[in-house]
Parts: sequence; structure tokens; C-alpha cells
Amino acid sequence: MKGFAMLSIGNTGWIEKERPACGYLDAIVKPLAVAPCSSDVHTVWEGALGDRHDMILGHEAVGEVVEVGSLVKDFKPGDKVIVPAITPDWGSLESQGGFAMHSGGMLAGWKFSNFKDGVFAEFFHVNEADANLALMPAGMDVAEACMLADMVPTGFHGVELADIKFGDDVCIIGIGPVGLMGVAGAALRGASNLYAVGSRPTCIEAAKAYGATEIVNYRKGGIVEQIMDLTKGKGVDKVVIAGGTSEKTFGQALAILKPGGRIGNVNYLGSGENVLIPRLDWGCGMGHKIIAGGLMPGGRLRMEKLTSLVTSGRLDLSRLLTHKFNGFDHMEESLLLMKDKPKDLIKPVVII
Repeated sequence: MKGFAMLSIGNTGWIEKERPACGYLDAIVKPLAVAPCSSDVHTVWEGALGDRHDMILGHEAVGEVVEVGSLVKDFKPGDKVIVPAITPDWGSLESQGGFAMHSGGMLAGWKFSNFKDGVFAEFFHVNEADANLALMPAGMDVAEACMLADMVPTGFHGVELADIKFGDDVCIIGIGPVGLMGVAGAALRGASNLYAVGSRPTCIEAAKAYGATEIVNYRKGGIVEQIMDLTKGKGVDKVVIAGGTSEKTFGQALAILKPGGRIGNVNYLGSGENVLIPRLDWGCGMGHKIIAGGLMPGGRLRMEKLTSLVTSGRLDLSRLLTHKFNGFDHMEESLLLMKDKPKDLIKPVVII
């Protein structure tokens, strides 16, 4: 089979590999739609995970099952499925402890394009199919369904990490596709004043549609100064970080956060050795300002619940999709869009 791969740091291209083998509990899936992610950009061009050679990229896909192992009970060839970006080993001690995304070690529930070949291929392997696949509802658009693999669960997890409650004043830093889902999730959770930090017009329009009450454009002034002005010096109850840098963004988040507040970080920090935490803005370490960062939960139950939000009409994913391509030959083009982030981009999808 062919796959679009990271050849080495800074280099990508098509390669030929053996079709993956199917274990007793597993499935082999052919993609119907795939989407490149900023994580792929960090992996390839920043070497965020270290050097990888001939590793097929991609962790966002919906597909059709072509083979299942003999112990798989709930899926069969021909089923159209949503494949979460995180596919844990559910029998692990970490999973039993409530952190399935770290099954087998730190971030080890993230297998695609991290520890094994990803989904930008003619076929890909899914471990523990009964626990890690979800049926795609009949009639659901494959491109929109692809957003459920990573963008929606990651943005929503930022909201969960921040523990947003009814009436909270909330700031979402970064309104790419993950941040936009942070805005949508915060609105669903009952945020009152919802400040979205970003600058691209397409993203700003989508953020307003998803529930942002104020837009903070960092190109027009400092984030901290604008938020403190809007809140009359009080700051916000919760912050979700879905963009920015390890050197600057956490300091901004702490400066606008009230004592007792929480920061939920789902931004993949792909470069830098340290995260800068300003001492005074953190209350000299005693400000009761909690920083929680986490990899999104994966698995079938998560996918089914998020799918239900879409089919019930609670969540419209069409606003995320700004660039649609047909055919694998557009794989590199779509990935470079995520790298360059033109003004009209939110999320590209490649329909196979």
C-alpha cells in the first residue's frame, strides 16, 4: 500500500509499505476522509516527537472497515466508522486509573503517527476495535464526521480541564479549529462572558457563531490589557489555551485569571525546553491558580457521545470546514495549508 509519510525532520513524501496485519481484537480500515492537523506540522517541521523515518502521518480519519479480528464482536467489514485520534489500550493499569490516553506511558494512547503508522494511507490498523471505533451515523457528512476524530474532543477536553461552570467568565486563547470547539464547548457548559482571542477574520466569524461574546485581537494590543479592560480589572474565572507559545501564553493566561481559577491547556507545545510561569502572576506559587493540561480522551464511548451532539443538532461542524479536497493526491497540499495557515483557513479535509 502507499502512504504519505514523514521521511525525516522537515521532509515528507509518499512511500510504499506492507498493508498492516489484523490482530484478534483489531480492525483494518480504509479511509473515507482524513484531515491534517497542526500536530502533524509540529511533528514534521519542529521534530516535536523526535526524528521519525518513513512514518505514515495522520491521526484524523473516518473510514470503512475492511477486516476485523476473530474476537471483534460489534464491527464488521463494510461498516463506516469514526476513528478517534487517541486509541488506548483499555486493559492497561493507566486506563483502569482513569487516564487511558496515557496507557502504556506518557501520551502512549496517541498511537497514530506517534508510535505507529497513521491514517494517511490506503489502509490503517486500529487496535481494540470494539473499544476504539464508533459507527458513523447514516447520512452524516464524512468531512464533518472527521472533525469528531480530534478537533471536537480536544477542544471540549480543554473545557473539561478548565472545569467551566454555569455563569463563568471564560477566555479561549487561540481560535483555530480546536479553540473554536473550546468556544462551542464553553457555551454548551454555560459560560456567560466568553472572550475569544484570535485575529483571522474567518476564525473570528466562526467564534461568534459558536458563542463568543467578545473578540480579543492580539494584533490590536496586548491580550492581558484588553481582557482586564473588558472585565473592569477583575479578570476571568477560567481560561482554555488552544494556541500560543510556551514562553508567553501561560503568563498571559495567569495574568487574566482570578485567584481560584483554572487553566485548561490542550495546546500541543511542539518546541522549547520550558514553559514560562511568571512568579507574581501565579501568586508567588500560592494564588490558587490551577493549571491542568491533558491529551484528549479517546475511545468509542467518547465518540458516540460527541456524535450524538451533532445528530441532535446541538453542534454544527460545517463551520470548521473551509477547504475540501478530493483524492489522496491533495494530501501534501492540505498539510502545507495547516503549516502556512492562510487567512481564510480553519480546517482542510481530504475526501478519498
